Amino acid sequence: MKAVWKGAVLAESDQTELVEGNHYFPAESINREYFKESDSHSYCPWKGEASYYNIVVEDQINEDAAWYYPKCKPLAQKIEGHIAFWKGVEVLDS
Repeated sequence: MKAVWKGAVLAESDQTELVEGNHYFPAESINREYFKESDSHSYCPWKGEASYYNIVVEDQINEDAAWYYPKCKPLAQKIEGHIAFWKGVEVLDS
């Protein structure tokens, strides 16, 4: 799988975890140059607290377009530290 925004490959892996229709990419598969920490957080009752990244490609910013769970609840352990995308980021079968 490959995550792409504005022509930039944000992540690529054949080891994603599919949860609730979202592909979660392993942390080592992302191109960190496009990721900036966000102050945003949200909460899922069965996964835990999510943290977000802003995606920055050239001068364009896609706020909170990637999220991850730094510390998951037990049922979601397989996605702990993995990154998922939304807000116009295309996740394609590569």
